[in-house]
Amino acid sequence: MWQIIQNVLSKVTSRLTRRIYVQVSYNRLQARDIDTGKNFHLDANPEFSHPRTIMGNFTNAEQCLKSLLTQIRKGGFYLATRLLIHPIEKIEGGLTQIEERALMEFGYGAGASKVVVWVGDELSNRQIAKKLD
Repeated sequence: MWQIIQNVLSKVTSRLTRRIYVQVSYNRLQARDIDTGKNFHLDANPEFSHPRTIMGNFTNAEQCLKSLLTQIRKGGFYLATRLLIHPIEKIEGGLTQIEERALMEFGYGAGASKVVVWVGDELSNRQIAKKLD
């Protein structure tokens, strides 16, 4: 009986959760809702990047992500948002611990319930779902 209840709750929760893939580039955010397939983007205003790093102004970056997530969430009620954040520029040599932590805080500060940072090739929806579930 308990297993049935857990399965039902899991299915309900998954329908109320958005899984979002966010690519971060120089002063631009691109996102894909992997559950609906819809794509979104936002050019930063005010800017958040710096010539040496993708996230030079944390506050501006976080506000941009909040705005982007507001666009994505329009027309629906969701309990949680899970983000896979993929920096695609200024990552030569990999991310420093500080950069990775800033990206994690960037996602959590924008309201995500789970954040995964990915450095590598672009992922398919199936790969993203596996990392976020």
